[in-house]
Amino acid sequence: MSRSIDEKITLTNELQQLKETHQLNYQSQYSTQSIQDPGRPQKPDLVRFQSVPKRDGSDTGLIKTIHAICHIEFNAINLALDAVYRFHNMPDKFYQDWIQVAFEEAKHFTLINDYLSDSGYHYGDFDAHDGLWTMTHDTDYDVLARMALVPRVLEARGLDVTPNIQKKFQRSKFKNMVEILDVIFTDEIGHVKIGNHWFHYLCQQRGLDSMQTFDRLVKKHIGEKLRGPFNIEARKLADFSNQELKYLQAL
Repeated sequence: MSRSIDEKITLTNELQQLKETHQLNYQSQYSTQSIQDPGRPQKPDLVRFQSVPKRDGSDTGLIKTIHAICHIEFNAINLALDAVYRFHNMPDKFYQDWIQVAFEEAKHFTLINDYLSDSGYHYGDFDAHDGLWTMTHDTDYDVLARMALVPRVLEARGLDVTPNIQKKFQRSKFKNMVEILDVIFTDEIGHVKIGNHWFHYLCQQRGLDSMQTFDRLVKKHIGEKLRGPFNIEARKLADFSNQELKYLQAL
């Protein structure tokens, strides 16, 4: 739960290396605890979603957008690592998948953070909200709830909104963000696909109907309709079924 950005990136990369060299025992038993604070730098200040700085199409508004993406990617490192730490008795491939996700999220954060610095700003210059980690914390009681809601709802939302964000950057002086977001978008399809795989694996293992289970968990934790519009083609690539896509489009 390091508060140092550099240390968190370094440790995540080292974990990836240990995975690649087959030096990890994924079935070792240890006690886990609920984590309110996964380790963050002193800045940015975390505020309610309604208090997050408004982002328009101006240069300053686009910098705030870059900062918001940077914050999402940093939190995504923590949520992937939490899946590795928290949930016991899963197949080795589950832990290998989420270590890979953490490694790629660290790469994404570094790309965005470096670009932010090159533009004369720093991660922490603007307030941010804690929605991604709040959902991670709220689903720490069950790996099924985690797989249903974090990759398939929160991360999948990135697939929906990224193309329009890229259009805004394409028309600005921050055109290089388009290429960076291409890298992130491709990897994120893979991350959502991993979440889909393990969600359906767990439903099958427990003899649960996946659609009923997803609907129940959405109502329990989100309590409102999922926000559209949805990027159907990207979600298909991430292995959302036709039934699931019809469910989303009917909302």
